[in-house]
Amino acid sequence: MSTEHKPAKPLLGKVTLVTGGSRGIGAAIANRLAGDGATVAITYKSSPGRAEEVVRAIESTGVRGLAIEADAADAKAVRASVERVVRELGGIDILVNNAGVAAMASIESFSMEDFERLIAVNITGLFVATQEAVRHMRAGGRIIHIGSCNSERVPFSGGSVYALTKGAVAAFTKALARDLGPRAITVNNVQPGPVDTEMNPAAGPFAEMAKQHIALQRYGKSDEVASLVSYLAGPEATFVTGASLLVDGGYSA
Repeated sequence: MSTEHKPAKPLLGKVTLVTGGSRGIGAAIANRLAGDGATVAITYKSSPGRAEEVVRAIESTGVRGLAIEADAADAKAVRASVERVVRELGGIDILVNNAGVAAMASIESFSMEDFERLIAVNITGLFVATQEAVRHMRAGGRIIHIGSCNSERVPFSGGSVYALTKGAVAAFTKALARDLGPRAITVNNVQPGPVDTEMNPAAGPFAEMAKQHIALQRYGKSDEVASLVSYLAGPEATFVTGASLLVDGGYSA
């Protein structure tokens, strides 16, 4: 049995950006990585008060926090947010592409407005944040996408376009891992199932149908997603890259 000591703050000295970090899964990730010792910046689209609450929670752990207003659909704002993190916090070691949106409708009725919004946030915003971050990352950097189990299974109607965007994230993860492997930067994709958030509450109208497909017969918690992100961001995951990892309670089983 190994007696190697595990550091209490495995991400001490690391600079992290979590996009869409003012609530739900993003806020849980930001708080967990701060608890692991990382300096954490978050982006948000609206509700500056809630973003500042997350910053206060981050800073209560003894590290610095930063909230940046940046709509993930605005490529210029996304690029500027990464540049600000590098300028004000001294670099970037970990990027968590959490910002995402969903819209459900039949393919015949899916509006171009909703289609373009999903592409802009779930694909373009993720690409721009990643492209800018890797310009500044050193060896040992981490890129962690927050995808969806719906890239692998969609047991309901109306999810085709959402699945299209999350499938693109899964494919991008594999190819980008090849590109960045020689630089010792890992790229992984965390794919949550139904998680209890404001957007998809465990007591909401969608919940009973969703639970029928979950092996554990319950919704997940944001902290359960954050724990996997913490592992992928940390020193024990140096040989994990190009992976799409499910946190879905057996939804895809």
